[in-house]
Parts: sequence; structure tokens; C-alpha cells
Amino acid sequence: MRATTPMIEVRGLGKMFTLHNQGGMRLPVLDAVDFDASAGDCLVLAGPSGTGKSTLLRCLYGNYLATEGSIRVRSGDQWVELVGAPEQRILALRRDVIGYVSQFLRVIPRVAALDVVAEPLRAAGVDAETARARAAALLQRLNVPARLWGLAPATFSGGEQQRVNIARGFIARHPVLLLDEPTASLDADNRKVVIELIHEARAEGRCLLGIFHDEEVRDAVATKILTLRPALAATADMEA
Repeated sequence: MRATTPMIEVRGLGKMFTLHNQGGMRLPVLDAVDFDASAGDCLVLAGPSGTGKSTLLRCLYGNYLATEGSIRVRSGDQWVELVGAPEQRILALRRDVIGYVSQFLRVIPRVAALDVVAEPLRAAGVDAETARARAAALLQRLNVPARLWGLAPATFSGGEQQRVNIARGFIARHPVLLLDEPTASLDADNRKVVIELIHEARAEGRCLLGIFHDEEVRDAVATKILTLRPALAATADMEA
């Protein structure tokens, strides 16, 4: 993928939550959000708490259905409209196009860390030996001790779980990768590893969008910044 290839186009995106336990009150979170992101970009979402940064990532991943607007994602030579797409199309995009590193690791209990990381490759058809070898290399790079690889991540510390989460997110080399505070639980050495992984992903022509409250990490990885503001008076601006 060439570094200038558009990968995501968002126009007029809005998200409204209905609070059924509070009389059906409607709470606007995103309003008229517009942006583009291309191969080689790392677009950082900025703005105060409560402006919808994580909500935007979840809309891009298809976890939340946008109330209005358009999200177009490039899949090969075609554009796919994510808003209103059938579930099977969204699942296929997650397998082949859009990766996601959430704030918390959610995995099947009792599955070994090595297999948790390898699973996206296995789902894409990579053989078990190759997938586990690549998983081991990433876990080693992220300083997860080899003695833990055969254990379920539920027994790990918060920082260890987050490194497993990061390895799982990066391993399949999705063309688009969403990052929700990937370095929040990490020490300085492991934050540097994540910065390196992001730089390498950009050099490969992948498109990354993320939330980074750590200013040092944000400054090291951002190619663009999208500033979100409260939806009731929402505007979105881009900074190079």
C-alpha cells in the first residue's frame, strides 16, 4: 500500500446514546465529525475527557452504530461503507482490514498467552507453527517472560496483559489499526517498544488511529491530530 493511499474517509459522523434508564434521555457524544486518514498515517485523537475519542474508535470498529454520517474503509481496491453494513461484512473487515487494541484484554479463559496472540493469524489461515513463532517473537520483543507464554493472561499483571493485548493487535498487520490507550499501563522501556512498532507499521504503509494521553508517546507517533470537542458545540479540526 502506497503511503498516500486513502484508507478511511469519515463524513458528518454523529453518535447519540439513548439512556433508557433515565426516561429515554438522548445524549450526543459525536457530532459532524469529518476526517481522512491514509496509509502511513498515525492520526491521534485529542480533546478533553468526554469528547468521544473512545466512542469514535468503537464506531470505526463497528462496535457502535453511528447515528448519522458515513464511515468508508478501504478493503483492497474497494471502499466499504461501515455505517449500516451487515454483521458478516463487519466481521470480515475485522479479520482482514481493521485491527483494534482496546484498553483491556478480553480473551477466552484458560487459553495460553501464546495462543491468544497467535489467534488472529490462525483466523487468517496461517498455519499453527508459523503463527505461534510470530507470536513468540512479539511477546519476547514486548518483554513478556517466556515462562508466562503457556499461562492464561487472566493471571497476569495489568502491564503484562496490556503487552499481550498489543502483541495480539499488531501481529496480523491489518491495513488499519485502532489503538485505545495502548501504553497506559506500560513502563518507559515498553512504551519505547510500542513507539517502534507504530513507526514500523507506518513504514509498512499501514494506517493507524489512536488515543495517547502520554504526551511523549503522542508526540513521537502522531502525523496528524484530530481534536474532538463536546458534541453540543462540536467542531473538528485537523493539525498537520
